[in-house]
Amino acid sequence: MDYTAILYEVDEHVATITLNRPDALNSFNQTMCDEFEDVWRVIREDDDVHVVVLRAAGDRAFCTGVDVKEGIRHLDNVFSQLDPGTYLGPKQNRVWKPVVAAVHGMAAGGAMYWLNESDIIICSEDATFFDPHVTYGMTSALEPIGMARRVPLGDVLRWALLGLDERMSASRALQIGLVTEVVPREELWPRADQLAKLMAAKPPTAIQGTVKAIWESLDMTRTQALEMGLSYTQLGNPIGTAMVDRATAVRPKPMIR
Repeated sequence: MDYTAILYEVDEHVATITLNRPDALNSFNQTMCDEFEDVWRVIREDDDVHVVVLRAAGDRAFCTGVDVKEGIRHLDNVFSQLDPGTYLGPKQNRVWKPVVAAVHGMAAGGAMYWLNESDIIICSEDATFFDPHVTYGMTSALEPIGMARRVPLGDVLRWALLGLDERMSASRALQIGLVTEVVPREELWPRADQLAKLMAAKPPTAIQGTVKAIWESLDMTRTQALEMGLSYTQLGNPIGTAMVDRATAVRPKPMIR
């Protein structure tokens, strides 16, 4: 697939995805949704990719949500409609390779489809986070529901209910744990790449098993999560490697009945 709304490159086991609609403040349209659905499949199936960096082109915004001019595809049958996160989110596309998000400028509304499912989020000092939905008379539900799984509920409600009347600063995002690091704008992309390469140098089976175990535990009770997590620690075989060598294995003659 030839991408137009995003840029994609791989170097030293790190895949870098760049939102590439700066003139539209990197808002997502149907083209970007389709391209993300494809690029997550590529990343999921390519064992040469160990870690992903997600960033955005331009100076003003990481992403301002859906493109209100173009919109996205909506089917007439409401029971067949999909949440945009189905296309955009790495975890909804079963990508268990760590995602490092590098946020600058505005991160609004639907930008949380990516941030809610990223593993490490860092931002520049100029980053601001806000949700315009209720200001325009729209229910804010999907983005804050995902956000509530990583930051305090009170901060999620304030973010969602104040709409355009308030923006969360980079320093506040750091205080509540939405981001783990704030850096000068010129250091944002190099720092994200550095973090990604530190993880990419580690055994990918261990890294991906860790990501999968932690994220899946969010939908389980504590006991279920611990049982599932123990099974992941016991797998022990590298990705794509058979546990039995078919060429040298000694197999008994099958019985016929």
